[in-house]
Amino acid sequence: MEWLSDPNVWISFLTLTVLEVVLGIDNIVFISIQSAKLPLEQQKKARQLGLMLALVMRVGLLFSIKWVMGLTTPLVNFAELFNITNEKIVPYLVLSGRDLILFIGGLFLIYKSTTEIHHKVEGHIQVANSKSKPVTFTSVILQILILDLVFSLDSVITAVGMVDQIGVMIAAVIVAVVIMLLSAESISRFVNDYPSVKMLALAFLLLIGVSLTAEAFDQHIPKGYIYFAMAFSVLVEYLNIRSEKKALKQLEEQNKSK
Repeated sequence: MEWLSDPNVWISFLTLTVLEVVLGIDNIVFISIQSAKLPLEQQKKARQLGLMLALVMRVGLLFSIKWVMGLTTPLVNFAELFNITNEKIVPYLVLSGRDLILFIGGLFLIYKSTTEIHHKVEGHIQVANSKSKPVTFTSVILQILILDLVFSLDSVITAVGMVDQIGVMIAAVIVAVVIMLLSAESISRFVNDYPSVKMLALAFLLLIGVSLTAEAFDQHIPKGYIYFAMAFSVLVEYLNIRSEKKALKQLEEQNKSK
């Protein structure tokens, strides 16, 4: 227990907690968008259950570190399968278990984001003519569970690469998920109250999907660039919303004064 008095351990804990919260943003956005499809009385329960599943999955993966790290060993060699001998291409075609999970998860996220964007752009016209299947609580939780696995794997591998003590990893993950639980309600409300912000969130998830798919082939896109771009876009949209509200308020005051 001597490591508890080590300041470097506490610095690692705080750094990892912040990083886990940042890595969890895309998780919260996806959960918020998916839970919004449910009746109002089920939405909060879906968000909380989704984040609790994320916590269970992260802690479970941390206790299975040997298995998780084993996922980084080569599993599928597409170069041999398609008789590709180019030395520059071969390394990108040898996929591990982690790569396959990231690839499938990335494709799933791209598919979900694209269909949601299509629905937002075209769906309003087709609602009257189409009989869409009702969204069930179970189907939403299953979709959240699939993405929880992908995001959890990414999160745990990051944790393993930063900290040696499993206790510190678990503590950081728990604190991060508690912060996510506390902020999920306000983030969800903000995303779902403004259609333009929801479209930005879907574009963000699409970007994350592309990033995960590229990472499966060792093409690393620094997430800092993606998060900065999206944060800047959300800030601009927030200023736009404030500007519109102020303009509407001034218009109402002018109408009252007449």
